[in-house]
Amino acid sequence: MIKVTIWNEFEHERKNEKIRAIYPEGMHMAIARGIADEELAIRTATLDEPEHGLTEEVLNDTDVLIWWGHVAHHKVEDAVVERVHKRVLDGMGLIVLHSGHFSKIFKKLMGTGCDLKWREIGEKERFWVVNPAHPIAAGLGEYFELPQEEMYGEHFDIPAPDELVFISWFEGGEVFRSGCTFYRGQGKIFYFRPGHETYPTYHDPNVLKVIANAVRWAGAPRGAKPVRGHRPEPLEPVGGKN
Repeated sequence: MIKVTIWNEFEHERKNEKIRAIYPEGMHMAIARGIADEELAIRTATLDEPEHGLTEEVLNDTDVLIWWGHVAHHKVEDAVVERVHKRVLDGMGLIVLHSGHFSKIFKKLMGTGCDLKWREIGEKERFWVVNPAHPIAAGLGEYFELPQEEMYGEHFDIPAPDELVFISWFEGGEVFRSGCTFYRGQGKIFYFRPGHETYPTYHDPNVLKVIANAVRWAGAPRGAKPVRGHRPEPLEPVGGKN
């Protein structure tokens, strides 16, 4: 059993009617339902809870923490950031989604500014699987697409990833390292780009598959075999089947 905590600042869904229509119970609940499995014990936490729902007791009982933040990075208490940082170094897995790249915890773990290029017009994004043998890419084939997402583009101010799993191409021409792994202490970290709050991204089956795969990868101790091994899907020519 992998114990998962999904943290969401839960600001947009409460204040914006359009976003609330997409995620009536919050993005955290959409992710929780989307990755639900008998092998996972899932709880959620939000910014407005005491200690943001990330007490020492909760974190000590968490194998993998999923983090979504955007407009409230500055509201996250430094003591909570230090607590999460310590748990990652001690072996807790961390999955950082979308605009969580600018969170205090991700920047602390990366040691860089984590800035990037962005554009909010809603354009097609294609996720190329550049490491098909990686457990996070299990069952995806050569690529998958989202019809509308916010563009993130290079340069992404992060250290060189330990592993690059996905590269995104956007309709406007930009590319982005959209799925990266990092190792810090005994902990495994996965940054996954999609998830702008105005699109139903966390209802997409491929996005949810990636997050579920990442939970199992991050929940396995460093040096252990993958929780679920796999054989890569056969790749198709870019122009289609021969």
